[in-house]
Amino acid sequence: MTILALRNQLVDLSTALVRKGLNRGTAGNASIRVDDDSFLVTPSGVEPHAMKPADTVVMEMDGRFRGERAPSSEWRFHRDILQAREDVGCVIHTHAPFCTTLACLGRGIPSFHYMVAAAGGHDVRCAPYATFGTQVLSDHALEALDGRRACLLAHHGMIVTGETWQKALKLAVELEELAEQYWRILQVEPNPPLLDAAEMDRVLEKFKTYGRPIEADEDGQRTAAE
Repeated sequence: MTILALRNQLVDLSTALVRKGLNRGTAGNASIRVDDDSFLVTPSGVEPHAMKPADTVVMEMDGRFRGERAPSSEWRFHRDILQAREDVGCVIHTHAPFCTTLACLGRGIPSFHYMVAAAGGHDVRCAPYATFGTQVLSDHALEALDGRRACLLAHHGMIVTGETWQKALKLAVELEELAEQYWRILQVEPNPPLLDAAEMDRVLEKFKTYGRPIEADEDGQRTAAE
């Protein structure tokens, strides 16, 4: 895929995050992998509605960048996640209201609902606080994302990852919905019942084939999974 096509995708993603209520103004940022040595990241201080494809910034993994715009101040955790995770093609960071509310309380999202497994594990961790744009914050985020596709950042917001930007966006929407549901539950019951580890393991196993086509047998017949 050409750089221009990837630039257009990053702009589309940025505007979709605003349209879906996950970001406002210049908050948040996103990146898309170009190859093993470089990635595109949203520029610093540009609102998505005003962002042009040429405003997106090409960054090398060593921190060098090309273009007239400066990269997002959070480029470090985008770089570090993409370097550490070959399965990730897109990283999204937002200040989505309910995720950020929980993050400001220092709360992750436990297994109150089976869909928490969509983030890759039994829970969604909340990384400790560190000043935005710092290497310390990136280190905390990487640890919270170990074995996960999403995490919260204390007093800050959320991060989600995906193989593609479409998958990452879908997970961002799902994570914010889960955060809202959990926040509402906490208004009624501070210690809600949780699904146990064995059940979450079963859900994670089922998610491995969720949404995938079922192969036909020799007679062309397909059988739904039990």
